[in-house]
Amino acid sequence: MRKLTSLLLLAVGVLYPFLVYFGMQYVPPQAFALALGVAWLLRAPALWRQPGGRWMLGAALAYCALLALSGESQLLRWYPSLICALLLLAFGLTLRYGPPMIERIARVQDPELPAAAVPYTRKVTWLWMGFFAANALVSAALTLWAPLRWWTLYNGLIAYLIMGALFAGEWLVRRRFLRHAA
Repeated sequence: MRKLTSLLLLAVGVLYPFLVYFGMQYVPPQAFALALGVAWLLRAPALWRQPGGRWMLGAALAYCALLALSGESQLLRWYPSLICALLLLAFGLTLRYGPPMIERIARVQDPELPAAAVPYTRKVTWLWMGFFAANALVSAALTLWAPLRWWTLYNGLIAYLIMGALFAGEWLVRRRFLRHAA
């Protein structure tokens, strides 16, 4: 059930800009709010244990409530900026209260992570925070000043391409770093 929930949430996140683009004219904001609220509530048990997870859950549900109560379709476009801001906060909290988010992820793959890799994971956590900050700002700017199709193109494709390139580049650098650290 947990894998199904994770896949559902991933699909909602990836498809969200396209759902907004094609559904904004036909589906009321309250329906989007309900679907997002249900998705976040399904994710709640896992978030409860993660750094910043309670804040993320609370902010996302508050957003859903605001969307449902206002019925304002323009609010739909703020969701990617909100998610990036929440991820920025979650990654930042791990830098303050440790261990850094990237170290946590790395230890899932390699529980015996070399001590030399820990400072590296801290730097990569900062890198991802920079990405989330920049992505939130670009998404917000597109929400405020660009047509819906530009917002959809950026949030539904370009942001994921940048994220994929960052992930792949970091993976390659990490492999090289760990080879030299060992």
